[in-house]
Amino acid sequence: MSIEWWFAPGDVARLRFAFSPLWELVSSLRVLRQPGRHSVHLPWLRAVRPRVAGLDLSELYSLVPMRGYLPDFLTPPPDTTLPDFAAELERVRRTRPATALEELAHVRSPDPEALRRFADDPETGIRRVSDTLWHLWTVAMEEFWPRVYGVLEADVMRRSRILATGGVQEVFADLHDSVTWYGDRLVAAKEWNHSGPITGDGLLLVPSAFHWPEVAIMCEPYQPLLCYPAWGVGTLWTTGRPCTSGGLSALIGRTRAGILTALEEPVSTSALARRMDLTPGAVSQHLTVLSGGGLVTRQRMGREVLYRRTSMGDALVSGV
Repeated sequence: MSIEWWFAPGDVARLRFAFSPLWELVSSLRVLRQPGRHSVHLPWLRAVRPRVAGLDLSELYSLVPMRGYLPDFLTPPPDTTLPDFAAELERVRRTRPATALEELAHVRSPDPEALRRFADDPETGIRRVSDTLWHLWTVAMEEFWPRVYGVLEADVMRRSRILATGGVQEVFADLHDSVTWYGDRLVAAKEWNHSGPITGDGLLLVPSAFHWPEVAIMCEPYQPLLCYPAWGVGTLWTTGRPCTSGGLSALIGRTRAGILTALEEPVSTSALARRMDLTPGAVSQHLTVLSGGGLVTRQRMGREVLYRRTSMGDALVSGV
């Protein structure tokens, strides 16, 4: 079984990236219950499990089973490149009860009694679930969101550059083993079938840290969406500063050596600041010095300015 989307020439031009704090939070419900399948997130689990012990997550767990379909109204497609959890949660609160009931019918939950409670009064159920999501966000994700944001932003920047230089085929080449691009159609292996043209605003590509290592699909009546594991998830919970050689640190200073080492892929000042545990202003000052020395170059991509090592910077990092 598979999902197959057909692309007209205009659909390729409307391909875009976005990411979502709500998608991460809802996906984290599966991580909380099955840490063995998500060992990359063990540092996060150790930190948040005591915090969520006081929350009643039974209804959310019933709506988000360990595998298979979960109601799409819990994870609406991101509608902005500047994600805000409160705004996304408000979209959940505005879900039509009839929509929630229709989607609930496709959930295969181990707790049917909790689903029946929701179905008996879906309007109240939507409000109750939204409140629980807010509480879960404040205790389990809000503190960690800047770090997760940095990984997702870096993935979007990396793949946007690949799209600009190598085209759509290169974007999908290493997106996921289950996803294949055939020139005018995209095929993803899933447990259900769908075949049809891309409609509406085009395909939305959403990187995720907590949905790793799988992909998720949304189809009509929502905007077509493919959620995939973000590049760099393996380093999400590692210490911020990359390892640098003693010689490089002695030559240009430990902080600048760490920044130069981290610039293997293009990255924005804000993302680099989050990774290095520095202020954006401090990172900007160091980048100015490195750029003046010919070790770093900058390139504007949309509203972002991305920094990357020059060939001289590469030689310095690899040779010192």
